Amino acid sequence: MPRSLLAARHRLPLLVTLAAIACRSGGDASGGQDAGGINTDPVPAEALAAVDTATLMGHIRVLAADSLLGRQPGTLGEERTAAYLESQFRRIGLAPGNPDGSYMQKVPLVGITVTNAPTMTFTKGSLTQTLRWRDDYVAWTKHVEPTAALANSELVFVGYGTEAPEYRWDDFKGVDVTGKTLVMLVNDPPLADTARFGGQRMTYYGRWTYKYEQGMKHKAAGVLLIHETEPAGYPFTVVQGKTAEQFDLVAADRNLGRAAVEGWITRDQAKALFAMAGQDLDALKARAATDAFTPVPLGVAANVTLQNRLRTIDSRNLVAKLEGSDPVLKDEYVIYTAHWDHFGIGEKVDGDSIYNGAADNATGTAGLLTLAQAFTRLPVKPKRSMLFLAVTAEEQGLLGAQHYAVNPLYPLAKTVANLNMDMLSLWGRTSDLTVIGLGNSELDDYAAAAAREQQRILTPDAEPEKGFYYRSDHFNFAKQGVPAFYCEPGIEVIGKPAGYGRQQREAYTAARYHAPQDEIDPAWDLSGAAEDLQLLLTMGYRVGNASRFPEWRAGNEFRAARDAMLRGR
Repeated sequence: MPRSLLAARHRLPLLVTLAAIACRSGGDASGGQDAGGINTDPVPAEALAAVDTATLMGHIRVLAADSLLGRQPGTLGEERTAAYLESQFRRIGLAPGNPDGSYMQKVPLVGITVTNAPTMTFTKGSLTQTLRWRDDYVAWTKHVEPTAALANSELVFVGYGTEAPEYRWDDFKGVDVTGKTLVMLVNDPPLADTARFGGQRMTYYGRWTYKYEQGMKHKAAGVLLIHETEPAGYPFTVVQGKTAEQFDLVAADRNLGRAAVEGWITRDQAKALFAMAGQDLDALKARAATDAFTPVPLGVAANVTLQNRLRTIDSRNLVAKLEGSDPVLKDEYVIYTAHWDHFGIGEKVDGDSIYNGAADNATGTAGLLTLAQAFTRLPVKPKRSMLFLAVTAEEQGLLGAQHYAVNPLYPLAKTVANLNMDMLSLWGRTSDLTVIGLGNSELDDYAAAAAREQQRILTPDAEPEKGFYYRSDHFNFAKQGVPAFYCEPGIEVIGKPAGYGRQQREAYTAARYHAPQDEIDPAWDLSGAAEDLQLLLTMGYRVGNASRFPEWRAGNEFRAARDAMLRGR
């Protein structure tokens, strides 16, 4: 263990002053707490010492190995990953997390692969624009059908595709777009008024998943998003990865309520499309950034036919349980999550076709196992129970976490918090910790106290416009009302020049994110990852012993769901 981590174990906790809020917990737990009722029990040294870089790297080496074939759901890679996770839960000494006595929660999925490489055409009178598969556009369907098509489907530009009554915003203005194909911009409208759409911070209205949901709501035939790297938060190469098999949960209507074709087109092709329609893309973008915007029929028809290979699979979430020590509070739960999946074997890039996902998310899954082991080293277990949940199909749209959140193994009204890990620190210790969605809930107060004990600070997301709070598994817990915490590595790397952390992050996103090049790098320094995991250990331990449930902040978008949940329990 690095000396810095050993020293951190002996620093005395620092209290933070917080507003007192009425007790929510149904049980009684004692222990140290600060003026706001936040538990500040010191974590026993035995548990902190179990979080070390050697243990972490040992798990990463297995999870990121070529032998796991990129950990894609529904493949031999899943079988091997699941076997490893279950073996480690057993070795650690954790009980099966499913009440049926297993370490598995079945997650039924459908896998859909587009088997042709179809050309998409846009036509207006005698004019035709031809889009090449993968180079100019990417599309798929969620319909559980062998074909999906757009046949002379009229294209309508609907700006950002947003209906947000609380912000007095409606991009549709009552226009009927049934059976048409919607063309949309990514992210939120860029407004100077920070009271609307959170200013620079992306809201869920800016998330691509919301925009496809809008297509379903408005009974559209198709939805095409215009890709732009900066507002999307990633290059078009990431979108091109979606030409491989796509998974989804299966609705009762076999997903036929969704738009038949969903996808992305490049900015260059969008500009050409708008020019064919006699419009200017940049001018329409400017108009779409005002609440006076109304949908613009383009007078252009779209045609494409997707041929699909279908298969249904039972993927799995892996879950283990450390039962709480209190006879009453052991029926309340703190859930740690990390997604185990990645993209399997896909198109070769620089001669490599295995998408190992070493950083994303072998590191987080390894962190989950490391924390699980640390909790077993406690001389006295927390009063509440701890669940360690490794979820499937995050890369397919947070599907494993979604399945758990709507089919929980334990009541969400008794789920105290979710602490999520998705890509740990790779470049050494940092003086800061990035909290995605900082200010959302009292879990931030637990994080602040633990960070101060490490002589660190919490910082908000440096790229709030990319909507990271909606891009990992904790979001499904938040949507249901469970307070959910998600942090990412800090960017102020100790001993490195200013800007080093941001440069490393940007370099990873540009060259390795969702690519076969996301492999273990000998230059990695996991001391920062270990320190972040110690902080998460401290948070979970203290929440597990706290006298009351942590709450969402007043005015938070998820608080109403939690209030209703707790009233009904």
